[in-house]
Amino acid sequence: MSLDKFFNPESVAIVGASQAVGKVGYEVLTNMIAAGYEGEIFPVNHKASSIEGLKCYPTLEAIGQTPDLVIIITPAKIVPAIMQECAKLGVKSVIVITAGFKEIGEEGRRLEQQMLQIAKQAGIRVIGPNCLGVIVPAYRVNASFAGALPKEGTIGYLSQSGALLAALLDMAKAHGIGFSKLVSIGNKADIDELDLIEAFGNDPQTKVVAGYLENITDGNSFLEEAEKISHRKPIVLIKSGSTSAGAKAASSHTGSLAGAETAYEAVFERSGVIRCNSIKEQFDYAQAFATQPLPAGNGVAVITNAGGPGIMAADAIEKRGLTFAKLTDETIKKLGEFLPAAANLHNPIDVLGDALAKPYELAIDVVLDDPNVHTVLVLLTPQAMTEAVATAEAMVKIAKKKSDKPIFASFLGADAITPAVEVLRANGLPQYDSPESAVLTIKTMVDYVKWRSRSKRVVKLFPVNRRKVEAVIERHLRNGIREVGETESKEILSAYGFVSPKGSVVSTAEQAANVAQQLGFPVVMKIWSPDILHKSDCGGVKVGLTNAQEVMDAFDLMMYRIPKKLPDADILGVLVQEMCRKGKEVILGMHRDPHFGPLMMFGMGGTMVEVLKDVSFYPAPLTEDEAKQMLINTKTYKILQGVRGEKGVDIDAIAEGLQRLSQLVTEFPQIQEMDINPYVIGPEGTMPIAVDARMSVEKI
Repeated sequence: MSLDKFFNPESVAIVGASQAVGKVGYEVLTNMIAAGYEGEIFPVNHKASSIEGLKCYPTLEAIGQTPDLVIIITPAKIVPAIMQECAKLGVKSVIVITAGFKEIGEEGRRLEQQMLQIAKQAGIRVIGPNCLGVIVPAYRVNASFAGALPKEGTIGYLSQSGALLAALLDMAKAHGIGFSKLVSIGNKADIDELDLIEAFGNDPQTKVVAGYLENITDGNSFLEEAEKISHRKPIVLIKSGSTSAGAKAASSHTGSLAGAETAYEAVFERSGVIRCNSIKEQFDYAQAFATQPLPAGNGVAVITNAGGPGIMAADAIEKRGLTFAKLTDETIKKLGEFLPAAANLHNPIDVLGDALAKPYELAIDVVLDDPNVHTVLVLLTPQAMTEAVATAEAMVKIAKKKSDKPIFASFLGADAITPAVEVLRANGLPQYDSPESAVLTIKTMVDYVKWRSRSKRVVKLFPVNRRKVEAVIERHLRNGIREVGETESKEILSAYGFVSPKGSVVSTAEQAANVAQQLGFPVVMKIWSPDILHKSDCGGVKVGLTNAQEVMDAFDLMMYRIPKKLPDADILGVLVQEMCRKGKEVILGMHRDPHFGPLMMFGMGGTMVEVLKDVSFYPAPLTEDEAKQMLINTKTYKILQGVRGEKGVDIDAIAEGLQRLSQLVTEFPQIQEMDINPYVIGPEGTMPIAVDARMSVEKI
């Protein structure tokens, strides 16, 4: 169902409209009137005959027609009855501003469910409850208690916090930022962030989708929809409340490292969502995307009247991985024709401290024509002879004439530059309070362009033995066993093309020696117990055993010491395993996030993975490019490439391992967590070995 009646209703009924100044019911009504709303407004209050010159009705039915939009501002306990009245009249769009629902506890939750059930049965869409309302400047709709109608613009904003939205509106006014639509979603009983992101994504009046979220209702649908919309327009979000990990204790390395914050970061990266750390940062990004063309590349030219800010910008450009544009000889020649001899004609272009508006204008005009320049950043400090306002006006004139490249301003100062900043903002040129903020915004735009230009996602499917995996998982679930042991985990992995070392579980020292001799020395020994997940922590791993006596001694020592350390552990024996050839140890893993599904992990392997935490995550299923990017995102990647003349390992083989694992956990949602650690990888052409593995399964 379309949300148009929330944004452009022909008539609005306000149930709970009040005569008392300061009451929410009064503020919403007067906000609608003050905004200049051109449709019909029906105040509903059984105690009043009129409010602010408008006829008042005792009930919705008394209006005599069906309003396009109903706003409810009454005590929570009577909201279900009003919703029932809306259903009877055929109302299809309702905003419930009233608080006192699930945010206060069980009684409120019951009321909310009752209200929602009535709405669903009648086909009514609901924003709220416990929300600030809806604001649409273009249609003069201010169905909120947030204050005056903001400036019209192209940013669509949704917020899970009404109070934050009110503060944001005040800040936006000071920065000259306009909006297409603003929606406070409150408790998200019905309409949630996904509905609004989709609506803004399809809205021709909205160029930028922005918002503040505390949680996401449907993670998989969010990822899918956000990824589609991000290809058309940027999504710029603040996401808070994600620092605490899940309540369930994780049994794998991957599970212990994959908190809620990690999941959101990975999903945002995959879907192209631009995450902001503050409202200021969000405004910085949103105003640029809303007013400027996207940069065609990462070449930045800086024009300044002071050396210090120019150096600050240069440092920021290098740190952010952008390119300091190399000006062509023709550009340098043209700059030399009008700039003083002492001016720096190379990037950053220093027009000198006594520069008036004209040198700035000519320099910007010339630099924009340089094919190596994709973005221009203009810096200005207010010196005695500086013409700040005239320079801002010159920038506006050129921007209108040459609109194919983004232009950013960072006029530094306070009172002396305020009139100039007002000129810039009034004409859609983004102004930043520091060179670093401007450069960070440019970098964000460049990264967004790169994301949009990615090749189409193609997930490779490998030939596998699904029946073998089904048998192992079904056996565990039938017997109520959550943790899958190393042998069974490797059995599952072998069905998906992984290779593991040969070995056998033994129950005596003599058996251990016989198996070792059959495998060939050296060998590895591991304690075998369903209750011991991290074997090395209790002395349950011995490597490099070179003869039968060492094997028997290691067996006896494990069987003596480990029961003393872990008296409750059920020890079944010891695994004797061929020792893997030398190679680099990495970890491949997966943690199934409750909102977003399987998150793949890659990082440095062995016992130090949780200490160093040099890992990267990405949602499954993985493409080849995404698997390789996971490697690149870690410091481990440089080691894998080879350092100081050492030969690198087979990067493609690791990426294939991640893809195979991704296919496994996508096809078997029963798998909740798993690690392959270490996954030993050698030079190109050698076979990777899954030395150790563990996983956990649950019924779905």
